[in-house]
Amino acid sequence: MKLRHFLAMAVAATALSAGAQSGIQNPITQAVLQVYEEELQANPRDYNILLSRADEYYRHGEYIRALPDVDKAIEYAPASDEDVILRAYILRAGIYNQTKRPEQALPDLEKAVKLAPDSYNALYQLANTQYTLGRYSDARLSFSKLERLNNRMPEAYIGLARIAVKENNLGTANEMLAQAVNLDPNNAETYVRRASVRRQMGDHNGAVDDLILALSTDNKNDRAMTELLDYGNTNYPAAMAGLTNAITQAPRVGMFRYIRAVVAQAHFHYLAAIEDFQTILDEKLYNYHGIYASIAECQFCLGYYEKALSNIDYALGMIRDNSDHFVLRSKILRALKRDDEAVKAAADALAVNRNNNDALAEMAMAYTAIGNYDEASNLLGEAILNDAENPRYPLLRAWIYKTYLNKPAAAEQLYRNITDMDHFFVDNPRSLKGFALLFLGDTDQATKWMNNIVDTVTDYDGLIHYYAACFYAQAGDTEKALECTSKALELGYANYHNWTEAIDGGVNVGALRDDLRFLNLLSRYNSIFGK
Repeated sequence: MKLRHFLAMAVAATALSAGAQSGIQNPITQAVLQVYEEELQANPRDYNILLSRADEYYRHGEYIRALPDVDKAIEYAPASDEDVILRAYILRAGIYNQTKRPEQALPDLEKAVKLAPDSYNALYQLANTQYTLGRYSDARLSFSKLERLNNRMPEAYIGLARIAVKENNLGTANEMLAQAVNLDPNNAETYVRRASVRRQMGDHNGAVDDLILALSTDNKNDRAMTELLDYGNTNYPAAMAGLTNAITQAPRVGMFRYIRAVVAQAHFHYLAAIEDFQTILDEKLYNYHGIYASIAECQFCLGYYEKALSNIDYALGMIRDNSDHFVLRSKILRALKRDDEAVKAAADALAVNRNNNDALAEMAMAYTAIGNYDEASNLLGEAILNDAENPRYPLLRAWIYKTYLNKPAAAEQLYRNITDMDHFFVDNPRSLKGFALLFLGDTDQATKWMNNIVDTVTDYDGLIHYYAACFYAQAGDTEKALECTSKALELGYANYHNWTEAIDGGVNVGALRDDLRFLNLLSRYNSIFGK
């Protein structure tokens, strides 16, 4: 699921407008940094400027660049300038914590608290760092001092609740959480924090309810939206139950129905998603081009290509400068065997955004469909240059080399590149490592990779077993492929297009499509496809 896309639509696209320069590259930020650079060239030991630049880097997430500046600020600042030294210790501790080095943050925070025992910021960071390091007794003392320092702030009670959960004292945890919310019932962040503790307690329904409360309080709270979407990934029933309850209580609040639709779509429950999206339109809760595009994508996945084309054309009638809409249109046209038009739609996508890698890949597939394999390969080469860590693009290019251009050596090199990628999601089938190994002929290692994923990774929505069905089908293990197909369908994986039509890159169940047992399985689960 594209989180930026989800957030933009859910909050009326206010904060994530496409094309706006933000962050460290913002012209104003660059101008400020240039002033700091000029002043430091004149006086490299100006600790105030060093600290200010470090703070600027920190605010933009440039932690590695911030650290040398704050180190120098601490070195050059005189002992008499305690305010600067205090700020520097707190900032450096923040850098260490943001870069997952709490053991290095701890001594800086201890020094900061010694310099300023009443500093709420220093004490709060210290308590959280002690908690992260498992020093719960120390953290309890720090959170208790925080509560005495300002008993009107909820952070101390949330911290004490987290410690109580760690010590299996759930009664105390619930008392602390209640106090936190009572202190600040109109603050969305309070509900988000309580949700995190409830999740830690295993109270998933309560956690989802809190995230929905947070969104009711502040519908632009990105953190609440992100965590609610994550719940959809890890506990789909809890997320859907909470959203359904919210819709029952507030049927005219389109945001809740929209979020439920997005979560359903992200987990391949396309019929439920279409129903919610269509209700939003019918009841005039929103009228946004992205909703028509979402319906079109769901219909495409269910194999209703003509309906999908009608809806994506309607979306493009509302807005013409959306590259992703044109990409989807190209996919739909390709499914309809209107390949020349698919090429044109992909070209339209690139005309809007030349750097859209999905558009490059889709145009490559459209060119492949009409037999222009060299141009398809070139487009995928461009996508690889743009995003060297995405395994999809080399896999598609290798498939074209091997299947259509009779370049097995070039294909082999690309497959090896995929196996060498240092993916943080190596135990995720989307890393494609096992498929690359399989296509290289290393069946034993490939099968070990796939078996490990199936045996150890929880499949929440059927996606893992779909990939497994593709893998075993390509490996020639029909019985295993059928077993995984059955499990994927049982879990609700309703992408009918992928089951019946997809061929791109060799990651597909093509070898099963003439097997009567496979066809019977699809027929048995017709209800999830709306057939």
